Amino acid sequence: MANTGRIYRMTAAGRQAWESGDASVPAAYRRILGMADTANHSDVIRGYLRQYPDALIFEWLAELEELGLLESHPGEQAHDLDFTGSFPLPRLIAEDQARVARDTVAAGGALQRKGVYLAADRLKHRPASQKTPADTTVLIVEDDPDQLMLADLRVKMAGFVVRTADSAKALRDALEEHGAPDVLLLDVMLPDGDGFDILASLRQHRAYALLPIVMLTVKDDPNDIRRGLTTGADGYITKPYSKKLLADTLRQVLKLAPPAG
Repeated sequence: MANTGRIYRMTAAGRQAWESGDASVPAAYRRILGMADTANHSDVIRGYLRQYPDALIFEWLAELEELGLLESHPGEQAHDLDFTGSFPLPRLIAEDQARVARDTVAAGGALQRKGVYLAADRLKHRPASQKTPADTTVLIVEDDPDQLMLADLRVKMAGFVVRTADSAKALRDALEEHGAPDVLLLDVMLPDGDGFDILASLRQHRAYALLPIVMLTVKDDPNDIRRGLTTGADGYITKPYSKKLLADTLRQVLKLAPPAG
């Protein structure tokens, strides 16, 4: 696609259209302008807008440039992984704020009933993994030794390859040494970092913007759920969880076929 690998930024006209809330500017355009408030790589914009097909996102980006509301140039995003600070939430238009509010209620109910919630809108356009579980790497980030051991065992029993990290620093080291896994299971509470800030940092990095990320949590607080959904979590699992729930969630996120038998 012609506009992959580009850095986008709002023009002065684009900022005026965004800040004025001009109703004559379609919601699709305003949604992307909010993502390009600061310079953003096309993959980062795609990562935040997973509810739409890539072809449509690139079409919108091209139209916004044609209208003079966005400008772009080829390049890579200069962004080091930093899991130590707070990151602002994406700027959502009113329509998306209402959608996140609805999804937050649905997620809270699903977590209470089933212990798992998947963001269906984010997953529906994700291509199915072509790997077998034996070739699929799951990176588990969990600071509790017992929980980490259980998660490691259960994911391995489901046939996946496992890497582990017990802190934000260990996660950063693992990503720098091994690159992105196929899916990340990320604990919300870590001794040296906040899981949601880590999620936000990853979503703003081109290499990890499209990475499937499922949050692990002991609580279903609506504010936490809203924060995760706004920042780009693909799902939630509440602890404790069973091997079957964990394996089923990984298969659904990666769109793998169910195991034979």
